[in-house]
Amino acid sequence: MVQSVMLAALVFSGHSVVWAILLLSVILGIINAFDVPARQALVHDVVADPADLPNAVSLTTATAGFAQLGGAALSGIVINAFGSAICFLINAASFGGVLVSLLLMKLPLHARKKSEKKVMAEFAEGFAYLKQKPDIGVIILIVAIVSFLVLPYNTVLPVFAKVIFKGNAKTFGYINSFVSIGAIAGTIYLASRKPGTHLKRILFLSTIVMGVGLIFFSQLENFPAAMFFAALIGFGGMAQFTVCNIYVQSHSSPQMRGRAIGILLMAIFGMLPLGSVVVGFIAQYIGAPVTVLGEGVIALVVALLFVKFLTTREDSGTPEDTKNVR
Repeated sequence: MVQSVMLAALVFSGHSVVWAILLLSVILGIINAFDVPARQALVHDVVADPADLPNAVSLTTATAGFAQLGGAALSGIVINAFGSAICFLINAASFGGVLVSLLLMKLPLHARKKSEKKVMAEFAEGFAYLKQKPDIGVIILIVAIVSFLVLPYNTVLPVFAKVIFKGNAKTFGYINSFVSIGAIAGTIYLASRKPGTHLKRILFLSTIVMGVGLIFFSQLENFPAAMFFAALIGFGGMAQFTVCNIYVQSHSSPQMRGRAIGILLMAIFGMLPLGSVVVGFIAQYIGAPVTVLGEGVIALVVALLFVKFLTTREDSGTPEDTKNVR
C-alpha cells in the first residue's frame, strides 16, 4: 500500500526517475519474499481436510487470476482516462480490503518452539531434503528454468501492444486480460480435477501448450487471432505454477514443507526478474517477436528434456505426509 502511494507521489510530483522506481522494485521483492510464502502457508491453516488442499490451492490461484483479469483491463482504461498516478492510488486503496480480510480471519493458533538453528542452516536443510526427494527437486528445477527463460515474455508485451499491434496502454491491458482469461481457465480446470489426477503429465502438457502459444503469438500481427494464443500462454503458465505448488505441498513432509515451498517460490519469483533483465537485453538486439519465438521453443525443449520424468506416474505422497498435514 505504501509503495503504491509512493509511486503515485512520484508521478504527481514529476520526479519519476528510473533509480527511484528500481529502488521501489527492490523493496517490493523483499516484501514478496515474506508475503508470498506466508499466504501459501495460510491456505494450509484454513483448510480442514487435507484431501481438499489441491482444490484449495487451485481456487486460490483462480481468484488471483480473476483479480489480474479485472485489474489488467481496468488499469489500461484508468491510465488512458486519468493517468498513472490515479491508477496507483486506486491500487493503494485496494489493499484496505486485504487488511480488513486478514483482520476478520479466525485462524488456529499453533504453539511453536523457537528454532535454535541459524537461518542459513535451515536453508541448507531444505536443499538437502530436495536431494532425498528428487521428484520435488526436479519439479522445482523445471519451474526455475521456465521462470528464467520463458515466463519473462511479459517483459516485451508492451512492445507488442505499441509496435506490433499499433495500440496504447488500453491495448496492453487487453493483452494481459486475455492472458488472465487463459490463466483462470487453467486454474478452474485444476480445481475441478478428480483425486489421483496425473499431476506431472498436466505439467508436461501445460509446458507444451505455453510453448505453442508463445510461438504463434510471436508471429501474428492480427490482434484477435493473437489474443487466442495469448489465452493459451496464460493457461499453460498458470497451470504450471499451480501444479508445481500442489505437487510440492502434497509431497513434502510436514517438517520440511515450509522450506520446500520457500525454495519453490524462490525458483519462481527469484528467477523471473533475473530472466526479465536477460529477455529485455536480448529483445533490444533481435526484436520482441524473435525473442518470444525463442522463449516458445525453449518451453518445448524443456518439456522434451524432462518427458520421461513428467510422463511417469507419481505416487500420491506418503501416508505420514497426509496424516500430519495439519
